[in-house]
Amino acid sequence: MKRMTFTALLEKEASGYTALCPELDVASQGDSVEEALANLREAVELFLECASEAEIKERLREEVFVTRFEAAYA
Repeated sequence: MKRMTFTALLEKEASGYTALCPELDVASQGDSVEEALANLREAVELFLECASEAEIKERLREEVFVTRFEAAYA
């Protein structure tokens, strides 16, 4: 069984949390952070199982950088 490590970006919404895997552009949601992450993991695993190698290669972003920055505004 192959294993890969991915990034999860989670955001609080009005009725729970959304989760995004930017490397594959796969998203999911849940009522809690833990549920959203578990649902995202499941969605990514299902995508990897069902997609062709060509589709995975086409969508996979191997370098994803997450950082914070400051912006000025009036």
